[in-house]
Amino acid sequence: MSANRRFRRVVRIGPVQIGTYYDGRGREKHTAACTAPRCGFSTDYDSRAAAELAARTHRCRVR
Repeated sequence: MSANRRFRRVVRIGPVQIGTYYDGRGREKHTAACTAPRCGFSTDYDSRAAAELAARTHRCRVR
């Protein structure tokens, strides 16, 4: 089963995009995902501050 998420409050910090969505149980979650080719960084967080911190400190290994 694929996840069908509607992201809102999408912002970009460097190559990382942060988006807010509601999970299947109605809880608010935040995702940070790198858009650089072949990077593969993507994680979910419970707080927006944690997602923004991850985006600010993320360094792509692929260059």
